[in-house]
Amino acid sequence: MDTLIDKYIKGNHFGKLIGMDFKIIADGEVEYRLQIGTQHLATPMAAHGGVIAALVDAALGVAALSAVHAQNKVVSTLEYKLNFLSPALLGDQLRATGKVIQMGKRIVISECEVTCSSRENKLIAKAIGTFNSYDAAKAGY
Repeated sequence: MDTLIDKYIKGNHFGKLIGMDFKIIADGEVEYRLQIGTQHLATPMAAHGGVIAALVDAALGVAALSAVHAQNKVVSTLEYKLNFLSPALLGDQLRATGKVIQMGKRIVISECEVTCSSRENKLIAKAIGTFNSYDAAKAGY
């Protein structure tokens, strides 16, 4: 039987389109990876901010999902704040780590840091997000 995480992976067509891949480190903690290719560029060398925003939203959200999936819950993004600290450049190997820092009955707060492993772990972005957790049946699972 597929877990909620397995079902999320199968249904996440946007993540596949962008080229993101992830692994769950522990409940409430994930690591996403993405290599910046020409399809991600907004200028001849730098990625579009929306690519970084999508990576951050995924890492924040799956960290939250991994914390609540055992309760047969999924999450939706309520809000997140993102600080861009350095551009992501063509060829960069990005690593986004998401971690839950607060969890209530319905509200989950997670944080994310995006670094570039191909440039001595240069800090690319930081974010914090708030997520609503709810019964997976309401999302069609």
